[in-house]
Amino acid sequence: MKYYSTKNKDLKFSFKDAVIKGLAPDGGLFYPKHLPQLNKSFIDNLHNLSLAEIGFEVAKHFMGGDIPTNKLKEICDDSLNFPTPLVSFEPSVYSMELFHGPSCAFKDVGARFMSRCLSHFAQESDEKITILAATSGDTGSAVANGFLGIENIEVVILYPSGKVSQIQEQQLTTLGNNITALEIDGSFDDCQALVKQAFQDKDLNKKMKLSSANSINIARLIPQSFYYFYAYGQLKNQNKNLVISVPSGNYGNLTAGLIAKQMGLPIKRFIASTNVNKVVPDYLNTGKYESKASIPSISNAMDVGAPSNFDRMMTLYQENHPKICEDLKGASFNDEQTKEIMRKVYKDFGYILDPHGAVAYLGLQEELDTTNELGVFIETAHPAKFIDIVEEVIETQIDIPNYLKSCLTKEKISIQMPNDYQDFKTFLES
Repeated sequence: MKYYSTKNKDLKFSFKDAVIKGLAPDGGLFYPKHLPQLNKSFIDNLHNLSLAEIGFEVAKHFMGGDIPTNKLKEICDDSLNFPTPLVSFEPSVYSMELFHGPSCAFKDVGARFMSRCLSHFAQESDEKITILAATSGDTGSAVANGFLGIENIEVVILYPSGKVSQIQEQQLTTLGNNITALEIDGSFDDCQALVKQAFQDKDLNKKMKLSSANSINIARLIPQSFYYFYAYGQLKNQNKNLVISVPSGNYGNLTAGLIAKQMGLPIKRFIASTNVNKVVPDYLNTGKYESKASIPSISNAMDVGAPSNFDRMMTLYQENHPKICEDLKGASFNDEQTKEIMRKVYKDFGYILDPHGAVAYLGLQEELDTTNELGVFIETAHPAKFIDIVEEVIETQIDIPNYLKSCLTKEKISIQMPNDYQDFKTFLES
């Protein structure tokens, strides 16, 4: 398997090189030369497979021999060793809870898989790799947890000052060891732009081996397809069409689902559910894409005005707007609508939504035909990560997992930095 840049199909790289580089030299995102078509027998047998077993069977098509089969199985078993339950609280609707991993967020799946791939490559070359990761909330904590203490890897996480929840910030800034947190005076889009600029800085890249842990990295994206296969396997015996609503910010999670569909997973359609930062729903409605400055919201991980993975979505569908609209619908909701549905679901069913899952649930409500369809919405983070908002909305105290409790007792250590590339480059070089 070879990978090319979304900006230039003539640039071809191995899986190993694509993972280590993170971003293509021309600023494009790596994309597989072709998508494997998975056997019908594999799809029919999904209900008998664990998430780790599914991950191994899917991932081996993307490795190109760069990771031996036995090592890949070890990576999948080690990184995908926590539950991802489907919880139903009303007919035909399921919440897929992806927050039972070490950092209580869905990004544990991709970050843990990627960290173990990079660790394997770093051990092969005995060369130091510096990971750069911009985060709007959960990416940073999952990446920090996944890479903590891994030899030959340093991690630098950029996050927007004052725009992540307290618990998210504590997860980013209290680990120490090989993890450094930079508190940027700006938005997530600013943090992401600094990371991209670093990758395109030829002078800097001569001095350092840089890689990314955002969903721009192909090793973060591929494992996010695994749980869509798992969800289908758990529900296929109900003999209804499956519709999945994905809370979307940088669109890696959704892109992975669309890739799974193109590989043969029979999902009827996806819903790109987002907050007021709705550049992709606007594109789906009009056929025109226009990035915009992000607007702060209570679902902060989706506060993205220039989603990186839009380029991969366009590559997947060859920029064919009518074709992508067959597989994908868009929906957007404001904070008041989000709070209202959080309140209603808790009152009616006793189920606690985090603000991102609430947006996904709203999108499902808007698009699902319950007569012949099953709906799954992705719950991406434990509600306790947004405890102030959630408790205020549902007027009930919620339990905090022990891991998050322990983060709150530790000292925050971050480096404050202006939104200035030269300052960022100087820091990296030092």
